[in-house]
Order: sequence, then C-alpha cells, then structure tokens
Amino acid sequence: MTSISGDRVMVHFRMDMDEEGWPPASVESLWAVDLGDGSVRLDNTPWFVRGVASGDIIRVEPDEEGLRWAGETVRASEHCTIRLIVLKDSGSVAARQTVLKTFHRLGTTGEGIGQFRMVALDVPPDAELPRIRKLLEHGEAEGWWHWEEGCVTAAWRSTATS
Repeated sequence: MTSISGDRVMVHFRMDMDEEGWPPASVESLWAVDLGDGSVRLDNTPWFVRGVASGDIIRVEPDEEGLRWAGETVRASEHCTIRLIVLKDSGSVAARQTVLKTFHRLGTTGEGIGQFRMVALDVPPDAELPRIRKLLEHGEAEGWWHWEEGCVTAAWRSTATS
C-alpha cells in the first residue's frame, strides 16, 4: 500500500479550446495529495478538465521548473464530476448556493464560480445517483440550469433513462 505523505500540490492539466474558446483557459490547475511515487490523488473538483474526478490517482510528470503535469489516470475514484451553468436569477451567488445546498442533500459536494455562473459537483459513488440525475434533468427542463458530465462512471450511466 502506498503511504500518503499529506503534501498538497498543484497538478496542471492541458486543455484544448474549441472554436468558441471554451474552456476559457488552456490549462487548469487542481489541488492534489502527492503520493510520493510519481502520482497524486486529486483533492478538488475540476471546473473544466474532462475525464477526471476528485479522488482519482493521476501519474504526474514534473517539468524543468518543477511544475507537475498530469499524465494518465492510474486509478479512477468512482466519483463523478457534473458541471452546471446556473440560469435561474442569472446565476447569482444565492442561486448557486441554493443549487449546491440542494445537491448536497443528495450526497454531493461542490463549489460555485461567479465569473461563469457555474457550479461543479463532486458526486461520490454512495450519493443518490438516480435522484441526482432526475433533479438535473428536471432543473434543465425548468430552465434553471444547463448541465454536463465532466467525468462519469458506469453506475452513473446506468441511471440514464432510455
């Protein structure tokens, strides 16, 4: 078993922008715990990086300046990353907080960012996945938000309605 040193470090992910300039950056930096073996455990929810979630073990490669750059996923955490653009009340602080509190009751954690009216949710495997999906779909139908899957698991995919 790998011992966890407890050292929090930043891990940098390169991202490709689409033709509309999204995501709004070419690099996203995430907090992680250095596992001391050339890998890290992600310790926060990505805003823009696709295919990774909090708790994933990622191989890192330091550059000549000592920055850690993300490589392959060594082990997925079975957490999901779901992102919402909050439309209700123009994505105000209060609207984002309400979204976070509502989903927190179903077992998620997350945070909001005002600049993009976004909420990023970390959905652990023991969260109420069917209820979370139902709420996401309902809120989108009501015009409260748009949402996307940043990183999902087989358990999450099984909640999709046909």
